[in-house]
Amino acid sequence: MATDKLKVLIADDHALFRSGVVEILSDCAEVALVDEASTGAEALKKIKKKHYDCVLIDIFMPGENGIEVLKQLKNIDPHTRALVLSMYPVEQYGVRALKAGASGFLSKCITPEVLKEAIGKVSRGQKYITPDLAERLSEEIVAGSGKLPHERLTDRELQVFIMIALGKTVSQIARELYLSVKTVSTHRVHILQKMGLKNNAELIQYAVKNGLVY
Repeated sequence: MATDKLKVLIADDHALFRSGVVEILSDCAEVALVDEASTGAEALKKIKKKHYDCVLIDIFMPGENGIEVLKQLKNIDPHTRALVLSMYPVEQYGVRALKAGASGFLSKCITPEVLKEAIGKVSRGQKYITPDLAERLSEEIVAGSGKLPHERLTDRELQVFIMIALGKTVSQIARELYLSVKTVSTHRVHILQKMGLKNNAELIQYAVKNGLVY
């Protein structure tokens, strides 16, 4: 990490949330700059042009999702650390984010003080592991190959799965992810096959039962 003040990038498709984070960090003595990106592609473009000490990133965004950005980040600038901020449960997405290269996973319900602490810690090259995430990591080690059906999905399949569970149509998903309808339909077929489900109704029921959507 550089010895001067931190440069932070917040990547999230919700403008109101980004504004809130910018406001929180505006009075943080450790932070000198906060840039914004509304999509994964925009975040990657900015990262290629400028070094950031910490990238705050959402899991699900239009186009490249947060997991895909994390994987590319390691090749673009391995010295940039990433913190995932998500509305989704750490139990379901925390380990996946860490495996993709994140240095921590936080709920969007955290306090400003926790956010500032986490940014400072990961920017120094450390991990920010909450008790919930630590417990999930332990369970992952113990469980080994005994994964739940949705944990066998690829990152893109998981993203499509969640969007279907939220009631979005194939056309809506294709438009938001910049994919063809055919590609999204193919993902849906693979999702149902991998999870042993028959239709969207069963998919939605599974998502609610396992706490994947609210």
